[in-house]
Amino acid sequence: MFEGLGNMGDLGKMLEEVQKRAKELEEQAESVELTAKSGGGLVKVTANGKGEIIDIAIDDSLLEDKEAMQILLISAVNDVLKMVEENKKRAAMNMLGGGFNPFAGGGGS
Repeated sequence: MFEGLGNMGDLGKMLEEVQKRAKELEEQAESVELTAKSGGGLVKVTANGKGEIIDIAIDDSLLEDKEAMQILLISAVNDVLKMVEENKKRAAMNMLGGGFNPFAGGGGS
């Protein structure tokens, strides 16, 4: 009746592998640094792959123009957060499509 479902031990191994791979991706995300610039490089915002802002650089010329600095800072933050999301999607696609297929079955090497 349940012949097509395979071995429950294999399912457990597959789930362990998925969890292990997800943990590896999370650890890798911490080491990734993404930087967005605005105003021709007057403002630079750097985030890690988890979406945490880890550095902000503001050119001294903007210190006298608070409004311009705010606009450029918002732009750079939004850009770097988009980059983080794209990086996460790319990592997920690589996990599912490139080299990790939990449904591939097989006996290993």
